[in-house]
Amino acid sequence: MLTKPGEPWGWERVGLAEDTDSGDNSAMPTRSHPKHPKHPKHTSHPKRPAPRKPPDPAHVLVIDVGGSHVKFRMGERGGIRRFVSGRDMTAAEMARQVRKLARDLSYQAVAIGYPGLVLRGRIAAEPYNLGPGWVGYDFEKTLGRPVRVVNDATMQALGSYEGGRMLFLGLGTGLGATLILEGAVEPMEIGHMPYKRGRTFEDYVGERGRKRLGNKKWRKAVVEVVMRLKDVLEADYVVLGGGNAVRLKELPEGVRLGDNLNAFKGGLHLWRGDDPLAASISRRQRTAPPDSRR
Repeated sequence: MLTKPGEPWGWERVGLAEDTDSGDNSAMPTRSHPKHPKHPKHTSHPKRPAPRKPPDPAHVLVIDVGGSHVKFRMGERGGIRRFVSGRDMTAAEMARQVRKLARDLSYQAVAIGYPGLVLRGRIAAEPYNLGPGWVGYDFEKTLGRPVRVVNDATMQALGSYEGGRMLFLGLGTGLGATLILEGAVEPMEIGHMPYKRGRTFEDYVGERGRKRLGNKKWRKAVVEVVMRLKDVLEADYVVLGGGNAVRLKELPEGVRLGDNLNAFKGGLHLWRGDDPLAASISRRQRTAPPDSRR
């Protein structure tokens, strides 16, 4: 999104002039050759636009879209602004509200964490917990700046990663999940997969599950799901984020709470290079699981 490919190479058509000889009365007309054949003129290829420099991190607007609220912040130290989202909020409404509330911010680029399926930087499916109109929406047109979009759990996972094999689970309105394997980022849609008794993982550990089960049974279900996924995916450690993660009282070994501010940290990471999902090499050096008591 930072650069646009140049136009296809162009070639100037140059024909060879024919010199007619009026003194030639032969019955068999022949094509006369030019005295000085003209060679095709050398044409310079159009210049490809030079890659733009990455935007100043202090002027990147990071938007974390959730099922209950939308939060955004510019840079690493800006104040967090928010507004209510909900099941009826469309992409257009979200973008217009952000533009209105951020009109005093001099942002150069935008990173969006979207609670749904994102493929190759594009929203690929409508969200389960928001209104319609997200697939194909032109955020750049509304916000007036280059935009990069990633799954919201992936954005927070990027800000939480400390090396090795990390599983990030976002406990919010739904269940977000991302696996980072030695720096390789794998967003996943685990939340909507069947779990048990005809219900999905999200039905047990998302907000609807908490309301249905009550906090005590919900906490037990969360621990069961977390440990099952940790074992199946062979993760070194699990980081829990999302608004409901703070409701947990005890955490199993190898599991820790993440800081929800890491979503903004991950959003800044999206604009650090050409590959938004490349975890930095410096983070890969640490392979031991972090202390779960942190």
